[in-house]
Amino acid sequence: MMRSLRTKPKTEPIHSSLDELNALLPDMAAAQTDSAVVKYLCFREGYGQRAFVDALELSRDRGIIGERWTKAPWLKLPDGQPDPRIQVCILSKQVLNAVWKSREISTHPGDTFVLDMNLSEANLPVGQLLQVGTAVLRVSDVFNDACVKWQARYGKTAKEWINAPHLRDLRPRGVLCEIAGGGIVRNGDIVTKIAPAGHL
Repeated sequence: MMRSLRTKPKTEPIHSSLDELNALLPDMAAAQTDSAVVKYLCFREGYGQRAFVDALELSRDRGIIGERWTKAPWLKLPDGQPDPRIQVCILSKQVLNAVWKSREISTHPGDTFVLDMNLSEANLPVGQLLQVGTAVLRVSDVFNDACVKWQARYGKTAKEWINAPHLRDLRPRGVLCEIAGGGIVRNGDIVTKIAPAGHL
């Protein structure tokens, strides 16, 4: 009698293997170093909530207007105030496409927007200013090591890969930024480097 093979439930997300993730590295390194297009502009009003929008309003004091940074930041200053260094997060297109395979059942990671750009420390050192629409961002010194939700959504291998010591300078989980100048960012805007690191 023929036995049927058990298959994984259709609702189980597909996770990338280590080989698949490592295969991203050449494309990440070869991505353009400047003038990249904003994609997947994401608004997060609350935990787990995602809305892909045409525009976001950014403020130095209030972060992304309407988002939860002022109410529930994952990083705070010693006085308990939200840390401005985590106001905006940018993720590489290569990494998003690799981990967010099961889009119908897995949640978008929640990064403010995605770029086909080299996000390494060599290309975007701490303090580098970025013009995005009418807003200005400053690259933060906070390393994004991915939270437990990243592992739950995209797998243990993806979490370990993010934190591999030899990949740290590449910032595989993306680059965190502080809002240095308020303004409007629109889907399709161009991100450009406007000042060298240290010129604040």
